[in-house]
Parts: sequence; C-alpha cells; structure tokens
Amino acid sequence: MAESTVRDAAWAYRGRNEWEDAIGSDASSEEAVGGWTRREVWRLTRAAHSSCEGVEQRETVINGGSSGMMATCCIQPLDMVKVRIQLGMTGSPFGIASHVVKTEGVGALYRGLSAGLLRQATYTTARLGLFEQFMQTLRNKSPNGEVSIQGKAAAGLAAGGLGALVGSPADLSLIRMQADGTLPMEQRRNYKNAGDALLRIMKEEGVGGLFAGAGPTVVRAMSLNMGMLASNEQAKDMLKQAGFQGAPVTFGASAIAGFFASFFSLPFDFVKTQMQKQQPLPDGTLPFKNSVDCAMQTLTKHGPMRFYAGFPTYYVRIAPHAMITLIALDALKEAQKKFGL
Repeated sequence: MAESTVRDAAWAYRGRNEWEDAIGSDASSEEAVGGWTRREVWRLTRAAHSSCEGVEQRETVINGGSSGMMATCCIQPLDMVKVRIQLGMTGSPFGIASHVVKTEGVGALYRGLSAGLLRQATYTTARLGLFEQFMQTLRNKSPNGEVSIQGKAAAGLAAGGLGALVGSPADLSLIRMQADGTLPMEQRRNYKNAGDALLRIMKEEGVGGLFAGAGPTVVRAMSLNMGMLASNEQAKDMLKQAGFQGAPVTFGASAIAGFFASFFSLPFDFVKTQMQKQQPLPDGTLPFKNSVDCAMQTLTKHGPMRFYAGFPTYYVRIAPHAMITLIALDALKEAQKKFGL
C-alpha cells in the first residue's frame, strides 16, 4: 500500500471504525469491499492503526508544549504576583502589581518568561504527552473503552510527577528569577535569562543544584495534574452525557479543571516556593531541612490557612492557565484534523 494511502486511512480511522465493520470476522476472504479485497482492507487497517498511533503520539507531545507556552505568555504577570504574595508581600494583587511596576518597571511582570517558556516546553510537553499515553493504555485495557475516575486520577498523578521531574530545573530558574526583586541588592542573583540561570546554578551549586526543591515540585505537580487532567476528562464525559457538545464542553470542563487544580495544588506550591527561594542563614544552615520540615514549621508558626495564602491570585493564575492550555490543546487538534496535518 502507498504511504499516502495508509496515512489517509489513518486519519479516517481516528473518527470511525468503518474499515473494521467492512472486514467482519473473516480477514482472509478475497471478497471485494468497495474495490478492495477483505484481505487488503485488513492489512490496510492494521497499517493505518499503527500509523495513527504514531501520528497521535507526536502530535500530543508537540501540542502539549505549544498550548502550555501560549498560556504562559498570557498568565506570566499573574504568576509573578502570586510568587510575591507567597514570599511575604502584603496588599491586594493589583496593589502588588502596581508596586512592582513602579519600583522595577513594567518588564518586571514578565521577569522569568524565558524560564517559564522553557518550563512549559519540558514540563507540559511531558505531562500532557504522558497523560494521553496513559489514558490510551487504560482505554485499551478496559472492556468498554472507558476509564474510571480512579484511573484518570492515577494517570494524572503519574504524568504530573514524571513531567515535573523533567521540568524541575526550568521551574527552579523561574522561581529564582521572579523572587530576585524581593531580595536585598547584595543578595540578588541577577540571572540574565533561563540559560544563564541554569549554567550558573550548575557552576555554583553543581548539577544537583538544578533539582533543589524537586521533591515538593514533583508532589505539587502530581496534585495539580490529578486535579486538572482527571477532572477535565471526567467533566467532559459528564457534560457530553448531559447533552452538551462542542465549545460548551471544552470551556466548561476546563473551568472545572482549573478550580480543582488550584485547590489540590496550592499547599504544595507554597512549600515548593519556600524551598526554592531559601538562602543560607548566617551560620551556613538553611531555614528548612526538607519540604516536610518546611510544612511543619509553617503549620506551627502560621496555622493551616497559611498554605492557602494568595489563593484568589493563585486561582486566577492557575484556572486561566489550565483553561487556555486545554482550550488551545483542543483547538490545535481540531485544526490539524481540518487541514490534514
């Protein structure tokens, strides 16, 4: 079979199972079906299925990173404000944003954008790609092709954890670049961009320094992706069952996903930020021994609600980011189907 014919069939296979219906149970028959023998149809279907899976995996990886980078360009100022609140700045989000603009310039709201984009190119590419592969594996093993809420949660946890491990160095660079403006002048690192940050961290702290705070980063990502990806899939299924189609499903599911992503992940995000921005005390020791020690000290000194400091800003940052990412992801998929890419 020609490669173009296989590819065309692969795209057709994505939306329907007409080839399978035409074949029936007798794949060895020479009986013609639409100008093809059943044997030829069977071979073409198998080739199309393999081609389709390979195409989908590549698209999922590319689409995941691209959609995440789009969302980051839109949400970066909110992320900057969120980090400043977690580091102790007081006032309303608008007040903090105004203070940053007055004292550091408008460009300060986008400080760390290069690291943010690098993070999406690594972390989001990995987590969304892995999630789709995990979900497909679960669908294939399910008798009816459906995945339970527990399965979706497990896929989100695994994809988030593995993706965060890949993106941890970029995430560390982002946090440090955003937090720099809160430090005294003599303590500022003044990284030029994400590349400069990564090189200096390796030079000054060793390769292991790139994974400072990786533990809480991974845990935070697992909680966020469990909330975001699992709830998005579940909400889509429920909205479709309720009779909704198209844009209402995409927007509604992504909004629900944004809330649950924020709710589950903020406490871990708070600990992650504290761990990544800490600096040695005068005696050379660090304020926190590990993420558990950080959580316990915070709980003892400030109470449990401290972990939800800045929740409105965090929600306004996470929910739109999740929505834009998921909506952009669906839009890219539809565009590729429309233009046959």
